[in-house]
Amino acid sequence: MNSLLKVDNELNLKVDVFRQRITGEAENLVASFFPNKLLELDNFLKQSAKKRKMEDGTGEDKVAGTKVFIMPSGMMKSNTKLVDLIEKVKPEIRTLIEKCNTVKMWVQLLIPRIEDGNNFGVSIQEETVAELRAVEGEAASYLDQISGYYTTRAKLVSKIAKYPHVEDYRRTVTEIDEKKYISLKVIVSELRNQYVTLYDMILKNIDKIKKPRSSNAEVLY
Repeated sequence: MNSLLKVDNELNLKVDVFRQRITGEAENLVASFFPNKLLELDNFLKQSAKKRKMEDGTGEDKVAGTKVFIMPSGMMKSNTKLVDLIEKVKPEIRTLIEKCNTVKMWVQLLIPRIEDGNNFGVSIQEETVAELRAVEGEAASYLDQISGYYTTRAKLVSKIAKYPHVEDYRRTVTEIDEKKYISLKVIVSELRNQYVTLYDMILKNIDKIKKPRSSNAEVLY
């Protein structure tokens, strides 16, 4: 190989150190971080639902939207309860994206050189990488949904300021707030589900992911 490509030995050693670091981080993520995080998010959903029911006093799991019947003088504030919830959910989304990226890189670095035959384990590695990439993309779309909420709500508030006599605009602010709360619950549920799915998939196929070429032809779970 050295005759085909001149490789700087010092740089190659640094790359090896990087590979070892990624390996250590990724294996810890799969073995410890993923299961702990899915339990943490599951508990967050349960506690959030319980808290909202107590605050509402009706036993219903919801956040009341901002009711706008009289246009306030000065600045119309955001729904503070929703903003607080959004600020808790956004870091969780970014964390999932970052952790998936690390595990994806680890699996990619484990893929062996291309050879004829005995590539079933390699296909499992490739499917794992594809699943991690899909989760990254889906998580990124959640951030777009959040920014979209603020944009849509701001436009509605501007409409209220311009057309204060139109009651439907005012009521729509209430509806969009309540819809966003439901959406945030779904997002947290999806984050939890993605952690458990990735944990389960990688754990069941860990032998093939780490050692893709063998004489055993097993099936991807």
